[in-house]
Amino acid sequence: MKKSADLPKQLQKCLTGIKGFDEITEGGLPKSRTTLVSGSTGSGKTLFGIDFLINGAIKFKEPGVFMSFEETEDELYKDVASLNLDLQGLVSQKKILIEHVLLERKDIQELDFNLEGLFVRLEHAIDSIGAKRVVLDSIESLFAGITDQGILRLEIKRLFRWLKEKKVTAVVTGEPVQEFYTRHGLEQYISDCIILLDNRVKDQIAIRRIRVVKYRGSKHGTNEYPFVIDKDGLSVIPITSAGLDQPGSSMKVSTGIPSLDKLFKGGKPGYTSGSTVLASGTAGTGKTSLAAAFALASCKRGERCLFLSYEESAGQLTQNMSSIGFHFEPMIKKGLLKIVSTRPSFFGLEMHLLDLYKLIAEFKPKAVVIDPLTSLIGEGDQREIRSMITRMIDLLKSNGITSFFTSLVSSASQNDTSGEIGVSSLIDTWIVVRELEEEVSKKRIRGLFIVKSRGTGHDSDVHKLILSDDGIKLVPMGGESTVIANEEKKIGKNVSEGQKLIKQNKGE
Repeated sequence: MKKSADLPKQLQKCLTGIKGFDEITEGGLPKSRTTLVSGSTGSGKTLFGIDFLINGAIKFKEPGVFMSFEETEDELYKDVASLNLDLQGLVSQKKILIEHVLLERKDIQELDFNLEGLFVRLEHAIDSIGAKRVVLDSIESLFAGITDQGILRLEIKRLFRWLKEKKVTAVVTGEPVQEFYTRHGLEQYISDCIILLDNRVKDQIAIRRIRVVKYRGSKHGTNEYPFVIDKDGLSVIPITSAGLDQPGSSMKVSTGIPSLDKLFKGGKPGYTSGSTVLASGTAGTGKTSLAAAFALASCKRGERCLFLSYEESAGQLTQNMSSIGFHFEPMIKKGLLKIVSTRPSFFGLEMHLLDLYKLIAEFKPKAVVIDPLTSLIGEGDQREIRSMITRMIDLLKSNGITSFFTSLVSSASQNDTSGEIGVSSLIDTWIVVRELEEEVSKKRIRGLFIVKSRGTGHDSDVHKLILSDDGIKLVPMGGESTVIANEEKKIGKNVSEGQKLIKQNKGE
C-alpha cells in the first residue's frame, strides 16, 4: 500500500462563481495556472474575464487585475453598464484593478521586442492590491506585430511561466483562426486549460455554447454546453445537471376540481406531490382552465404557485379565468400566485430555462404551471427541445415542485394525443381533453380521460367536461357521443387502450 506522501496531489482549483461552469469543470479553473478563453467576436470572452474577477472579489475575497490591451477603463465600465455587475464600485474599493496598456508601433517592434515593461507594470498592479486573479484581454493585441515563431514562442512561454511564478490564477483571451484557438496557434499548447466560446445563429435565433477543450490534470465535461448572458452576467446550464435521483412521494395534492380528484383511486385523491402533469388537447378544450384550477388549489393550501403563460398576458389570463369563477387577483395580492407572460420567440430555449431557474430561486413556488409547453417548439430542433424540457422537468422535480404543463394538439395532426413535442414518456400523469359531439351534428361537448398516472390507480373512462360560471365539473358520459370528424380514430385508439388497461388491472 502506498504511503500518503507517495500519492499524487490532487489538482487545486479556483472557483469562478459562474453559474454552472464550476459544475462542468468539477471545481473551476486550475489554481495558480493559466487558462486560455478562446472565442470569436461577441462570444463573451471579455465578460467571462470580468465575471471571473467580480465573483472572485465578492464571493471568494480574492482581489484581481484586469489588464486590457484594447479597451480603456471607461469603455469597460460602459460594457457592463447594462448588467448587474458593480465593476466600478469594486475598482473604487481597490478589490479590482484595471490596467489599460496602450500599445504603439514602437512597443511591438520585432527586433527588440520583450515583455520586461509589461512584467514591471503587471507586478506592480498585482502587489498593490494583493491580487490572486489576473485577466489579460487579449493576447492577440499583445503579440500583434511579431511574426518570428521562435521569438513568439519564447515570449509566450515566458509570460505564462511568469504568471505561474506569481501564483495567480490567470485568464488569457484569444480569437480562434481556422483549426487554432488563437491567431498565433501557440498559446493552446502552453495553456493548462482551454475554454472555447461560440455564438452561432440558427434559424434566426442566437445560440451561445461553451466547451472545455483541454484541462491538464483534471477530468471535465467534454460536451458543448449552452450558456446565456443576462443582467447577472454569464450562466452555463449543463445538460449533466439533469439526473434521475429525485425521491418518491406518497403525498397527494388536489387538482382543484373535486370531480376530477375522484377519478384518482386510493388514499387521498389528486396528483402526486412533486410529480409532472400534462393536459393535452386541441384549442378550446379547457386545458388552461384545468391548469388554473390546479394553480388556485395550490394557493388555497397556502403554497406559492408560479404560472408561466406563453400565449396570454397576465391581465388577459386573469380576466378569462374569472368567467368560470376562478379569481386570480386575491391570490396575486397575497403573494401566493405569480403570473409571468413571455413570448417564446423573444429569446432562445436556454434563456427560458435560465429564467425558470431564477424565478424558482426567487419566488420559491411549490407548484408551477407552464401554458402551453408546445409554444417552445419553434425555438429549436427536436433534440434541443427535448433536452431543454428534460432539464426543466428535472429542475422542478429536484425542488419537489408539482408541475402542470399544457400541450396544444393541432386539429389536423395525424399523430397521437401527446402533442407535437412527444414528451409523454417524461410525464407522470397524462390527461387528454377532446371535442366530442353529443346527439351527432347537434351539440358540441368536451370530453376528458386520464391516459396514465404513475403509481396511482385511476379511472380511464371518458367523462364530460363542463365549464360554467361556477367552475369546472366532470360527469359520466351518457347516451351516444362521438368524436368530431378527424379526431375519431385518434381518441378512439386511446380510449380503447385505456379501457384495455383497466380490464387487465381488474383481471378481466
